[in-house]
Amino acid sequence: MLSQHQKDIVKATVPVLRENGVALTDYFYKRMLNNNPELKETFNMGHQRTGAQAKALAGAVLAYAENIEDPMVLAPVIELICHKHVSLNIQAPDYDIVGENLLHSISEVLSVPMEDELISAWAAAYGQLANLFIETEQKMYLEHEQTKGSWLGWRNFVVSKKVKESDEITSFYLVPQDGGALPEYKAGQYVTVRLFIDALGFKQPRQYSLSDSSTGQYLRISVKNESPKAEGQDPGYVSSTLHNKVKENDVIELSAPTGNFFLFNPEKTNVLISAGIGLTPMMAMLNQLLTGNTDPNEKVTLWEKIKANFNKPEPKNPINFIHAVRNSRVHAMKETVQDLAKKHDNLNVFVAYEQTDSKDVLGRDYHAEGRLNLKQLDAKMLPKDADYYLCGPIPFMQVQHRALLELGIPAQNIHSEAFGTGGVAL
Repeated sequence: MLSQHQKDIVKATVPVLRENGVALTDYFYKRMLNNNPELKETFNMGHQRTGAQAKALAGAVLAYAENIEDPMVLAPVIELICHKHVSLNIQAPDYDIVGENLLHSISEVLSVPMEDELISAWAAAYGQLANLFIETEQKMYLEHEQTKGSWLGWRNFVVSKKVKESDEITSFYLVPQDGGALPEYKAGQYVTVRLFIDALGFKQPRQYSLSDSSTGQYLRISVKNESPKAEGQDPGYVSSTLHNKVKENDVIELSAPTGNFFLFNPEKTNVLISAGIGLTPMMAMLNQLLTGNTDPNEKVTLWEKIKANFNKPEPKNPINFIHAVRNSRVHAMKETVQDLAKKHDNLNVFVAYEQTDSKDVLGRDYHAEGRLNLKQLDAKMLPKDADYYLCGPIPFMQVQHRALLELGIPAQNIHSEAFGTGGVAL
């Protein structure tokens, strides 16, 4: 039990964490991965290389220290991280390894003896946080165990088909090697892919949004080839391997679909706003909305589905699909969205090209030139009572989030997805 005195000690470290948090967490990761090299297959070594992981952890540790009196203030962030931990098959003993290395790192970086009450206070604080994570993750693991077609840990999938969607993005259609069932999942959720990386000599995991709604036949991910554009950037170990080395009929490892970014109310008007590869969860949401599969966890027979879809009326709730992309060469799934818009009167599409060329037709290929500016859209595309979903680069989401607030959209109606090291402050 964390005493008030220990809480006060943790709070007293806040200024130190603000000043030296990144140095501390960078040291921590290096210490832990040196002592436990097997964990290199769990952590994103691209983010280790760029320092993104250390920065994210420093922010998380600081936030925990600042809210030590009421850690449940951080519940949304904790849930987000727990989903990611489950996708990586993190187990309770792993927290002991993290705790030991974190406490020794605090001691060594701050030159504080392990016997000092500061270390004891942080040990108690870490124990409280670890228990919260473990309890939350155990519930998630149990849910997977009880969901038909789901699984724990890693499962082998065959790449049944590769489809080039643009100059940068390729879709991978994945079916279970064991021939077993697939779980129903919520549009917007993701899977974790794990591949052996030749350049590193070990496996690496990456999270990818499922880019189609639940079909029961396959899982689809659509992956951008993340080649570095400058020194120090993430080398794109997994994406480049998927693009350049993984072929049809190859086998890759996947964890079960998870994540807390999904359609909350398909019965409302939903506005889907994306940029670049942020398109992928939006395509899953769009497909779910248009097919009328409002409850992805509903257990019905195939015949019941056929009867339900026979002469089913067109869903009438507006779906506003807003996408920003650099140019037509990297515009993935353009024809798919255009075809859907022709078939469904309630689907409204707006595309912004940052750059156009002579072949692009205004009103057909795109609707505005330059960066997406929501304030230029027709007000009908941005109703105040709709739910909004954002996915794309962090700067893009920050800009659009601010724009929505300025347009009078309630903050509770705005939902966002960011991978990387866990969430985004908007």
